Amino acid sequence: MRRGLAGGRCDGLDPAETCVLSQPRSASLPWQGDRRNSAAASAFVRSIRSADLHVFSGNGGVVDWESWQHSWDRQQELYLPEREERFRVMMDVVAAAVGPTPHVLDLACGTGTISRRLLERMPRARSVAVDMDPTMLAIARGSFQGDSRITFVTADLSDPGWMESLPIEPFDAVLTATSLHWMKSEAVMRLYADLAKLVRPGGVFLNADHMPDPETPILNAIDEVIQKAHQERARVTGALDWEQWWATVAGDPGFAEEHAGSRAIFDRHGGGDEHPIGWHCLRLKEAGFLETGVAWRSINDAMVVAVR
Repeated sequence: MRRGLAGGRCDGLDPAETCVLSQPRSASLPWQGDRRNSAAASAFVRSIRSADLHVFSGNGGVVDWESWQHSWDRQQELYLPEREERFRVMMDVVAAAVGPTPHVLDLACGTGTISRRLLERMPRARSVAVDMDPTMLAIARGSFQGDSRITFVTADLSDPGWMESLPIEPFDAVLTATSLHWMKSEAVMRLYADLAKLVRPGGVFLNADHMPDPETPILNAIDEVIQKAHQERARVTGALDWEQWWATVAGDPGFAEEHAGSRAIFDRHGGGDEHPIGWHCLRLKEAGFLETGVAWRSINDAMVVAVR
């Protein structure tokens, strides 16, 4: 069993998704492909200086959860430069809609990024954080060790019975980011119907995700140029990409069991569907939400808000 370093809850810091690992749209998996790819991943882990990778475990199994959180954030920001702005707006909407003491469902919680920002912004909030990926949940649980304000639930959002492990009490808000594009359209529509049952009247659901519009190809091309330029700048400062981050997990013997579980999830994942903003707003209305709209957006990313 691992022990956390600098114990207690981590203040301040994500996607993931049904298989919920917040994978960038274009990323391949570090364990996919031939043996040369696996060897390359291993060589990468060995070649980077320990100071650059932050040696996260060792010392008798002690894990520096804060370093893992920081590395996950930097990796996600490589693909989402406006990530913190999205979270700020998300918390603004929650505070304005349901007040400073919300009961929140952190859907596809990943490493607990949304809950970290929620509890930092609203210390009297409570969170139920749901995910199915063992690596993500290990980092999240380690980071929040000893914090009674958060409860973790292991569940697969693609399973029709995923709600069975949740508390009976309704939620003031359901929040998710960079996750639902992992799911097929039918599964998302079923999930939206489930959420309409979980959110109390007057409560809100916020979904921040990739929502590209196929009707704007020129703008989409402009966004691709913007993203590539940002990624080049971030890599210069040492940001790891998706494959490199997972290579560090694979190279840490303390995460052997969790990484094997994450790999199994990836191996059986069949891909998801991305939809524009209008599709999400329409499906949420069909599911029973009273009003829908856009709380934040860039060219190809947006945050849809729905009021129950």
